[in-house]
Amino acid sequence: MSRITTPFHAQSTAAEVIDGVDLTGKRALVTGGASGIGLETARALASGGAEVTLAVRNTDAGERAAAEIRATTGRDDVRVALLDLADRATVDAFTAGWTGPLHILVNNAGVMALPELTTTPEGWETQFATNHLGHAALTLGLHEALVAARGARVVVVSSSAHLMSPVVFDDIHFASRPYEAWSAYGQSKTAAILFTVALAKKWAADDITANALHPGGIMTNLQRHLDEAQLRFVGAVDEQGRRLDVPPGWKTPQQGAATSVLLAASPHVRGVSGHYFEDCAEAVVTEPGTGLSGVAPYALDANDADRLWDETVRLLQR
Repeated sequence: MSRITTPFHAQSTAAEVIDGVDLTGKRALVTGGASGIGLETARALASGGAEVTLAVRNTDAGERAAAEIRATTGRDDVRVALLDLADRATVDAFTAGWTGPLHILVNNAGVMALPELTTTPEGWETQFATNHLGHAALTLGLHEALVAARGARVVVVSSSAHLMSPVVFDDIHFASRPYEAWSAYGQSKTAAILFTVALAKKWAADDITANALHPGGIMTNLQRHLDEAQLRFVGAVDEQGRRLDVPPGWKTPQQGAATSVLLAASPHVRGVSGHYFEDCAEAVVTEPGTGLSGVAPYALDANDADRLWDETVRLLQR
């Protein structure tokens, strides 16, 4: 099967991808839509005519973002709702309160490289709980709304960091192995891809597509847990230690949101499901350790996808 490509590329912006797309009558939900690529994804979807809800931990920041989107798009139907992915109560409250169809779900929010091992009240490692389990609970809880949309799209923001670790099923939450921030982050992002693979298969009969993506390197609030040494390592600061808005080789937030918008709304990928994209095209399968692009074979493994699905359901049913 040939690799899926589109007219867009690494430097394309969300505005360019959404240009000419009509989302009138569609409803979209973007987690983490108050800043960064989440904000730009929401802005693009609203500019295409969608009714957009920003699901955020900080509703004050969400309201400021919504006001900005309303001002720049002329849309008055940009809404804000409380959602803390590490807090099952807010996830359950959100899904219980949602009414009507949901055409586009963008699982965008995340946390990265927590320096110390932290766990949720359930005993789940926080990055895995936030980046995977919280989004999984949200997605599963919105299943009926997605079915009602008749052709819904689920978009899962993963990362090239998935190349740093598979899901270590024998010790997901670092109960017995030493905690390492990047391994934990990488594992959570691998889980996000595997869950997408499982969703694509299990929900195909419901006319729901699901795809994952790497947005590229973008300076956002995601880097808030990195110390100066880590920022220097990834080239995110200058010689004086000042953060760069767009480090060499990185993307702007508008460019970083392009692949999310492509998978959420573009006719160029209509019907595509169960794939991993970067730079507005399907990623090449690559072996870990050979670079910072591509997708690891273990992230697309059908057996591991089913295993993760079963473990996810088991954890969420506690």
